[in-house]
Parts: sequence; structure tokens; C-alpha cells
Amino acid sequence: MRSMWKGAISFGLVTIPVKLYTATEQRDVSFRQVHVKDGGRIHFRRVCSVDDEEVPYADVAKGYELPDGEMVVLTDEDLAHLPLPTARSIEVLNFSPAEQVDPILWNRSYYVEPEPAGIRAYVLLHEALDRTGKVAVTKVALRQRESLAVLRSHDGVLVLETMLWPDEIRAADFPFLDQDVDVRAQELRMATSLVDSMTADFDPGEYHDEYREALQQLVEAKVEGRDVTPPAEPAAETEPASLLDALQASLDAAARDRAPAPAKRRPGRNGRKASA
Repeated sequence: MRSMWKGAISFGLVTIPVKLYTATEQRDVSFRQVHVKDGGRIHFRRVCSVDDEEVPYADVAKGYELPDGEMVVLTDEDLAHLPLPTARSIEVLNFSPAEQVDPILWNRSYYVEPEPAGIRAYVLLHEALDRTGKVAVTKVALRQRESLAVLRSHDGVLVLETMLWPDEIRAADFPFLDQDVDVRAQELRMATSLVDSMTADFDPGEYHDEYREALQQLVEAKVEGRDVTPPAEPAAETEPASLLDALQASLDAAARDRAPAPAKRRPGRNGRKASA
């Protein structure tokens, strides 16, 4: 991995020089936009809406459009003068219980690696967070944008989770929230039983992207000139008559899934099947 940021964690009078690495990557199958007739790639050009001339990238700046349509042009020199104290610092603001940070705020994950001079302080911070179950609430500037973030312990290292600002979270304003929905006690008991019957330890390795795998197989078949047979459509299931019926059917299905497989029978001396 190649580091994408160098700076330091600062809390109190402690400074820990560190590097950041992107912790995740998208594994989607990527496509190009092409001309369906001959497969030629489609190119996009930067064209000015005023003079209809193509604009080289060096002449492209940022513009902020006012409500009346007027455009305010901001150059790199303009932006360079803005105060950005966290450009090379992960500034710890405070420590908070991890369960108080709603995952809806999380944006991107970065591994944090200590520089040789900061290993001892790094391990100390990691162990303190791990022991207390807390996260460090921080501010950091990445790619000229200051973000709220948390530092948390994960598998022996610190992970920086950049977060959205609170005003970037949309309110869940749905009409049903104002309705007085009656949940029956029997339905709640059955739903709870269904949750319990389907509960298992979370192992991310058990899950995989079936759509991406099918897409890769499609591409490989196209390359090899093979015909692609679409998968059979699943048989339509009969809709349960009520919510209770659906819960009961789900409980029955979960019980069947948990049932042990029947023991195999071995042949006896006279050729008959003997019980295992």
C-alpha cells in the first residue's frame, strides 16, 4: 500500500507522527462508455458555455454560482489562503464512548501507521482506546477538506474513520412516523423468536458479491465467444395471508434450516441397510 497522507496525531502535549492508507477499495467491474457500432471509446471534452471553445485543464478553476446565476471564480491561490490548521494534523478534540457515535456519520476508513519515532506512543493510544471502549473524536483535513473523524482500535492498529458533519445527515421525515401503528404482542413474540433463530456471529468472509461474480462470468464468456445462459427464474412463492402467517412460515423455514442432516445408513452383512 502507498500512503496518501503524512502528518501527526496530537492530543494534549503528545504528538505521534503517522501515515494514512486507504483501508478499503471498490471491487466493482469497471466499464468504459463505447460506441455500440464499433466499440470505440467515447471521449468527453471540456467546453466553455460562453465561447463554445475547448478549455485545457490548466485553465479550469472552481466556480461558485450565486442564486441570480452570476459565477464567482475561485483560483488555487484564493483557496491557499484559507485557514486549514488540520492540514497536517489529526487533532484530538475529546474521547467518547464508541457506542455513542452513530455509524450513519461514517464516511471513509483509513489505516493509521506510526512513523518509527512514534511507535511507543501509538501503541499506548491504541491500548488505551481498546481498554476503555472509547474513540478519539478528531478533526483532520484530507484533500483540502476538513472533516470530523474518529480514531478507533481495530485488529492491533488505529483506524481513522472520517465522518459527515451533522448538518449533512438528512432527517428521516416519513409520514408513517406520525401514525399510531399497533404491534400485537403475539406478533412481537414471534418476530423476536425469528430474530433469535436467525442469530449468528458475524463473519464477513461468509458473504460475497454474487452480482459481481455473475458479471465477471458474463465478460469471460463474451471474450471466449460462448453463449450465456441466464439463470432460471426462482419459482414464485405464495404470499402469506397475514403477517402472523408470514412469521410462522419464516419460523418453520428457519427450523428446517437448523435441523441436522439425516444420518447415512450403511449396508449390513446380508446386503440390507443397517442403521448407523
